[in-house]
Amino acid sequence: MEYKDYYKVMGLERTATQDDIKRAYRKLARKYHPDVSKESQAEMRFKELGEAYEVLKDPEKRAAYDQLGANWQGGQEFRPPPDWNAGFESAGRGFDEREAAQYSDFFESLFRRNHGPARTGRGGAGFDMPGEDHHARIQIDLEEAYHGGPRRVTLRMPQVDQHGHVVLREHQIDFVIPKGVRAGQRIRLAGQGGPGIGQGAAGDLYLEVDFRPHARYRVDQHDVYLDLPVAPWEAALGAQIEVPTPSGPVELTIPPGSVQGRKLRLKGRGIPSAPPGDFYFVLQIALPLADTEASQAFYRGMASQFKSFNPRANLGAST
Repeated sequence: MEYKDYYKVMGLERTATQDDIKRAYRKLARKYHPDVSKESQAEMRFKELGEAYEVLKDPEKRAAYDQLGANWQGGQEFRPPPDWNAGFESAGRGFDEREAAQYSDFFESLFRRNHGPARTGRGGAGFDMPGEDHHARIQIDLEEAYHGGPRRVTLRMPQVDQHGHVVLREHQIDFVIPKGVRAGQRIRLAGQGGPGIGQGAAGDLYLEVDFRPHARYRVDQHDVYLDLPVAPWEAALGAQIEVPTPSGPVELTIPPGSVQGRKLRLKGRGIPSAPPGDFYFVLQIALPLADTEASQAFYRGMASQFKSFNPRANLGAST
């Protein structure tokens, strides 16, 4: 999809105040309104302008958008980075399918959510209103999902300062990561959302969990995979070896006659959710280097010993 430079759409610098954004929108909306404008492509420009204003007028969406940085160019091929919005706290529910349909794919990829309805309102004396629920993403290590435990997260909440600029306020929250949490699951922290009005209770904070990329393991739902290197003789003859898992080392039996890509399963040793996932070892046969005269002679001996073996037999006639 294409990156949308919302500041350029509105003819603004990134340092514009919220009042600057309102003034620019009013001016341009009059210029490009399809009912009165004689400009070419007025309807398209009016739609682009509305989308840009939807983001920049809202301190939360603007602060999230600004996280992408200033190095993107309008029309450039874009994909949200893997850690998009991690540690950034926002209120409300985002947009459902009907509402998001009027905006571009770029907008939807950044701001569409499936949270419950926002709780907003204004109150005066004697008026009670629950606080808004807030939402944020956090990244954890796979090992934290196996063991759980205490965690402190620093979240950033946007607000408009006295000069009309959006600034981020940081605050820390201590909580417990539940054992067995999965990617995409939300952790609810009661009372950690927006403050209530009057006697209204504070809203809740929902932390959506994502796993940091792991150098060793990969995760699919609640199953965990490890590409396990084995020597040719271990695969051919079988072996008993010690292998790592996020919950600690285990003894694994390599069956004789194992081939590249074979999966060995440890039932219930994946993420300890309910029900627990499984752990899979995917065998990868590692060949020793033929970097000495002795090792080269050994490989030549293997070629002679197994001269009837054709690794490409399943491909049809050999060329």
